[in-house]
Amino acid sequence: MAAPSHTSVKPRDSVAPLADRWPLLGQRRALVGYICGVVALDFAAILFFAVSGNFRWSDLLTFTALMACGAVCIEATRRLGMPAGVSRDLLSAWWLPAALLLPPVYALLAPIPLQFLLQKRVRETVVYRRVFSSAAIGLAGCAASLLFHGTAGGLAALTRGAGEPILIAVGCAVLFTVVNTALIAIAAHTADPDSRWREVLWNRESLLLDVVELCLGVLVSITCGLNLALLVLALPPVVLLQRSLLHAQLQAAARTDFKTGLLNAAAWQREADTEIVRARRTGETLALLIVDIDHFKRVNDTYGHLIGDQVLVGVASTIRSQLRDYDVVGRFGGEEFVVLLPRADVTEARRVAERLRSRVGRMAVPADDNMITVTISAGVAIMSVHGDDLIELLAAADLALYRAKELGRDRICLPATVVPPARRPGAESAPS
Repeated sequence: MAAPSHTSVKPRDSVAPLADRWPLLGQRRALVGYICGVVALDFAAILFFAVSGNFRWSDLLTFTALMACGAVCIEATRRLGMPAGVSRDLLSAWWLPAALLLPPVYALLAPIPLQFLLQKRVRETVVYRRVFSSAAIGLAGCAASLLFHGTAGGLAALTRGAGEPILIAVGCAVLFTVVNTALIAIAAHTADPDSRWREVLWNRESLLLDVVELCLGVLVSITCGLNLALLVLALPPVVLLQRSLLHAQLQAAARTDFKTGLLNAAAWQREADTEIVRARRTGETLALLIVDIDHFKRVNDTYGHLIGDQVLVGVASTIRSQLRDYDVVGRFGGEEFVVLLPRADVTEARRVAERLRSRVGRMAVPADDNMITVTISAGVAIMSVHGDDLIELLAAADLALYRAKELGRDRICLPATVVPPARRPGAESAPS
């Protein structure tokens, strides 16, 4: 028999309101230390190169022109907005030329005005994320700048059109991407140590976008090096590409829950219906799970909604990491999640549900000087056993979930009887 459900509880004290005002303080100590270290290194590098470098008005003019182009890109896409979470843009088309054409101090400074514009003109987010992004991009640009100027010799070598300097520029662009991605991936993994490295590094889509950014950055660098006025010709295609990229990301964001990154209820229902139709046609088995975080209201009441959101994100990430690529997982509403397991019978479904219960039970989220642990309960329904369509399967799994709660929570249950129609996806669950 499973152990009783429990949640680590500690009354809120003066630290919690401080964490509400300064969200960075609510993160893991290792993450706070890492972010502060990267930002401090970036600030020290800016001071060092600003003091040791030689100032030239032509460099300042080139830097201003590149930043103006970046600002135009931001303003041109402002009405589209930017999806929450990790989003991609093509601003490297302006950061990378600053690294290749100008002294390192400009590469360190370039992200600051553009990140400020993103914060004020596109979408506000917690300030420490903008500051960290600026530092990570700046350090990556500084590394690329030092390598390029140390090997190729700078602007003159790039604009002669010789193959070797261009290859070096491509290599420096790759270095820029690798360093930037590594710095951000370390932060993401520190925030969620249970995540797999391949989830926070590259996938096929992000690698393709990195290649596009790399090519754009090198082309804009060569164009700018030939004649600064040619930026007028380079700007429109970059703006168009960035608008297309953001539009695609916003379409994807419309299908996902903004807090957890999982499918939202409507998108999950569409994909689940498709899988059920396929299972009927092929005669394969299929299972449905409804997963609920036990006593989640107690977490919000004790620690605040900011920490509660971190628990939601942690549970969602843990669930996603334990499933197959073709399993369909979404946020059902409140603290409930839904999982569709194609080609899973009752034995496989119970095994997966038990694995989720065990992994979530070992998860810990830092809050104040304590670590929050939560448990989950789950209801399991099997197609052709407990129902033949999505509504019947949801009804059966929902009844099984309430049975698990009545038996003490932190357990997996199957329905015992035929049940009436369930709540449709998107309905808020009752408080635990």
